[in-house]
Amino acid sequence: MADTATDLRVERKPKLSETVVAAIRKQLLAGEIPPGHKLPTEGQLTETFGVSRTVIREALAKLAADGLVEAKQGAGVFVTEHLSTTFGVLAADMGSKDSIALNVLEVRLAIEIESAGLAAIRRNAAQEAAIQEAFFEFERLLLDSQPTGPADLAFHRAIASATNNPFYVEMLDVLGRRAIPCDVTSPWSTELVQSDDYQRGLQREHLVILNAISAGDANAAREAMRTHLTASQQRYRERLQARQAYYAKSVQAASTE
Repeated sequence: MADTATDLRVERKPKLSETVVAAIRKQLLAGEIPPGHKLPTEGQLTETFGVSRTVIREALAKLAADGLVEAKQGAGVFVTEHLSTTFGVLAADMGSKDSIALNVLEVRLAIEIESAGLAAIRRNAAQEAAIQEAFFEFERLLLDSQPTGPADLAFHRAIASATNNPFYVEMLDVLGRRAIPCDVTSPWSTELVQSDDYQRGLQREHLVILNAISAGDANAAREAMRTHLTASQQRYRERLQARQAYYAKSVQAASTE
């Protein structure tokens, strides 16, 4: 019976309208279509996505129900003016680089622990493969001394996707690049998180998460994700303490000159 249920879950494909909703929502979150701007016409969206007008209308209705777009009679469909309020609370400027990292990690703890547990239970073969691919892409970039941020985010996003609950993915998309400050191209990056030792530690923690999800062990997956994010919090706190100690030492040295 369990094998049959698993097979059915693997075969389940998202509705066409869900695919369109996810694509447009991603554009809105990325700011590609700013608040107040008009979306492409139904005809243009039909051509872009290669689906029927019925599918497009269903997708637009879903986006409108979520408060992301609104139809104006005779004018078209527009991105809501309050989109920044809808999604911007988490994405707003949260202070210095260090406070950004700590605040984001706190939010991620609330989201990703359960995300990992659900992924262990609900993932299908393709979703598990996507998590593995992101893990090995991180490894490849690390070995080549290239920025690992995109692969790191892809790893966590693939886990969120494997929950088969789109809101877990949306939350990570809202955080965007703030979610992964270890990429050297990120404005929230620091010299600590750019180090090889730091990122090696991340990858070891990623492996524990991956193994738990692959084993279908929800409790172990939750605990591995908790350990990973909690360790990241501690690393940032230690960095803050080191900076404070360095500042105090500098002030003392200057006062004796």
